[in-house]
Amino acid sequence: MHGAMWRNGPGESYSFNMAQIQTTYVQRSRGWAASGIAAFVLALGIASAFVPGSEVSIHNVLHHLNFLPLMMAGILFGVRGAAATAVLSAVVDAPLIAHQWKIWPLDAKDQIVELGIFAMAGLIAGYLSDQESAQRAILEETRNKLEAVYQELSDNVARMKQAERLSAIGRLSANLAHEIRNPLASISGAAGILTRGAAPQEYLEDSLEIIQKESQRLNKLLTGFLNFAKPREPRLQRTDPDALLDSVASLISHVARENQICVLCEAREDSAEIACDPEQIRQVLLNLVLNAIEASAPGGSVRLRSVCEADRVLLQVQDSGAGISEDVAGKIFEPLFTTKAKGTGLGLAISSAIITQHGGSLSFRNNVRGGTTFSIELPVGREVSSGS
Repeated sequence: MHGAMWRNGPGESYSFNMAQIQTTYVQRSRGWAASGIAAFVLALGIASAFVPGSEVSIHNVLHHLNFLPLMMAGILFGVRGAAATAVLSAVVDAPLIAHQWKIWPLDAKDQIVELGIFAMAGLIAGYLSDQESAQRAILEETRNKLEAVYQELSDNVARMKQAERLSAIGRLSANLAHEIRNPLASISGAAGILTRGAAPQEYLEDSLEIIQKESQRLNKLLTGFLNFAKPREPRLQRTDPDALLDSVASLISHVARENQICVLCEAREDSAEIACDPEQIRQVLLNLVLNAIEASAPGGSVRLRSVCEADRVLLQVQDSGAGISEDVAGKIFEPLFTTKAKGTGLGLAISSAIITQHGGSLSFRNNVRGGTTFSIELPVGREVSSGS
């Protein structure tokens, strides 16, 4: 914010620039400081003029107090301020020194030498103050340049992210159009057969089945795409991660038996509760376990386990398949990318988006002895949703 606006009645407005206010305040402060230093010098001169000459000790004190305004002027106003104050001190003290020259020449000479020394000290302090001010100005200029460079870099990064998002949207749109075109072509062909009405009965039944299956496929594809584009906000609840694993293992047991896969759930007694949306996490786990079953050969196994650490919990799904190849690994979380003949390519993309909304991450690694392990990392200590 560069300024603030106050209104005083209809149609009247006063705009105050904060930088201008600060500059005015500094200028006034320096003006008061300069006036104070000048008044100090004048006060010392007047006091010296009115103190009787017999009060030698008082005159010595007043004379040595000239050191203070000279040093203050040097520190606050640099060499020019110290020089101006030295000239003012010389002018103010000149009548007294001239008077003493007639009575005590030696004392007058000492005062002249001491004033010279005080002036030199003030000039040195002023020089150092000027150097410090110059360095501060250089640092300020450097800081402004760095801020400008940082802002430019931030803008460039924002533009790159925007370009990346637009590119991703373009790729996603192209893939989605490609995925929609195939079922539409099948539906169009089947509708053409039904329109002609001269095909044998079995062809008519096949056409109806094609229309039904491809319509369901389109509905599943579009539903998945909408879930990916705008996932539901998680409703966080205190949840036992091992209970989630047990429920998923129970839900998937019939599919595992049909595929001759053994599902092993390695529960822990000391697992920490996590704040998550159990329905969404269960959805992610079901997707991962189904993928693990499909990746494992008959007679293989799928292991579910939880790993508790200081500030996070890992939910892991390990299969006994062939692992994920390098050319597939970089695309596995991209929407509409799939290696399955009937897959939509949105399962892992949606799963990753759900875990990201939970403040966690979804990752995978190939096991040394074969197979792949997917890990859901969720933070510990998050607050549950209000009303949950």
